[in-house]
Amino acid sequence: MAKKSALGRGLGALIDNSEDVPRGKPLEGMDEIELSKIVANPWQPRTRFDEEKLEELATSIREIGVIQPLTVRKSGDKYELIAGERRFRASKLAGLIKIPAYIRTADDETMLEMALVENIQREDLDPIEIAISYQRLIDECKLTQESMSERVGKKRATVTNYLRLLKLPAEIQLGLRDKKLGMGHARAIIGIDDATEQTKIYHEIVTNDYSVRKVEELVRELSTPKQETAPAKEKVAMPEEYNHLGNQISSVFNTKVQFTRSQKGDGKIVISFKSDEDLERIIAVMDKLNSKE
Repeated sequence: MAKKSALGRGLGALIDNSEDVPRGKPLEGMDEIELSKIVANPWQPRTRFDEEKLEELATSIREIGVIQPLTVRKSGDKYELIAGERRFRASKLAGLIKIPAYIRTADDETMLEMALVENIQREDLDPIEIAISYQRLIDECKLTQESMSERVGKKRATVTNYLRLLKLPAEIQLGLRDKKLGMGHARAIIGIDDATEQTKIYHEIVTNDYSVRKVEELVRELSTPKQETAPAKEKVAMPEEYNHLGNQISSVFNTKVQFTRSQKGDGKIVISFKSDEDLERIIAVMDKLNSKE
């Protein structure tokens, strides 16, 4: 029968955000199993474990016991761990001899799927671990994005956003794992196609502690096509006689007259008018000049 010291009650922190029973085939039963007979899951999606948090969990287990049983499958005279590796490791640190565990019947593919789905529900997984787990469910468990989103209880758009992280340069993925930038920063960077520009913005985030909004602004600036401005025309000095002629014409028509002249000598004379009536007045002046000829 189970030792009372190995089981506990009450502390939600030890539940590790698991559901009571992971998905899979029906249970064969629950029992207390010697830790020495349990081997790690060869398909474990989690690649890093926080030693400080493991020690905290081990301390709680020493005081209260393991609340949430592990999930294992029989493999010869051993048991392969399906879910609960943090509890397994912390229990070893706590010095337990036995641990409560659900015993399941599962083939390799089912075991992998259960381990991946169970781990995705964790709140302490970094975005890259989640993204890799999603990709493995697609590649190794032959799930579509739609079926996977249903299996893990996430919107398909959420799944897609995580999978896109795997297209980022390795340096940025490592930065995500080390919490040098957040998921919002990474999603903004994905909007840039050039890997060099992506890495450049990543370094700016780390150096300047940019907010997500700031990064989004930078990405918009880089993504907006720059309008090509026509080269400024070199100003040509107007000969004095042109200025004098312009003043004369302006005086005759009683309106502003503008001369433009290129380096080649060609140009324009622009006579301004303020209204239809003003234009008729100017035309009348021109008619008088023509009649004198």
